[in-house]
Amino acid sequence: MTLALVLAFLPLQLVAQYNPVALEKAEETMDAFKDKDPKFDVYFDDAYGYAVFPSIGKGAFVLGGAHGAGTAFEQGKPVGKAKITQLTIGFQAGGQAYRQIIFFESETDMQRFKDNKIEFAAQASAVAVTEGASTNLAYNDGVAVFTMTKGGLMYEASLGGQQLTYKPYKRKPRR
Repeated sequence: MTLALVLAFLPLQLVAQYNPVALEKAEETMDAFKDKDPKFDVYFDDAYGYAVFPSIGKGAFVLGGAHGAGTAFEQGKPVGKAKITQLTIGFQAGGQAYRQIIFFESETDMQRFKDNKIEFAAQASAVAVTEGASTNLAYNDGVAVFTMTKGGLMYEASLGGQQLTYKPYKRKPRR
């Protein structure tokens, strides 16, 4: 009985364990975006914070879903773990993997993320990263989303939503 209670509440941990491998993957992802378009440096510098997702897996056949884990940065410093979950329904089939960076324009927008109060449509206005994509940066309600496809093929005409969650690190990483 006690074990069942412990297992039931494990997902509800209030803090995340610092993971140097996750930080390394986040930094590699940021470098990949900057390599594709060097102007991204400006957005990393100007945004109050951002969440970096090195890999989001997405699959669907009528019902679909996507999930990924990443690292949250505030003022350029890693502060916690970020997760993204997406559920969709509609005419859709296939699977794909992609990277995503979500920029938060201000301290208020970052705090909404840290309070787990940011949700948006599954097909929210994410900008696919190509050369020159950073010139299309436009914040919508304090949030800007960029994606970079890693592989796969997906066809979809669906409705759904994405939810972001945040957990601060137990201890501050040295960086």
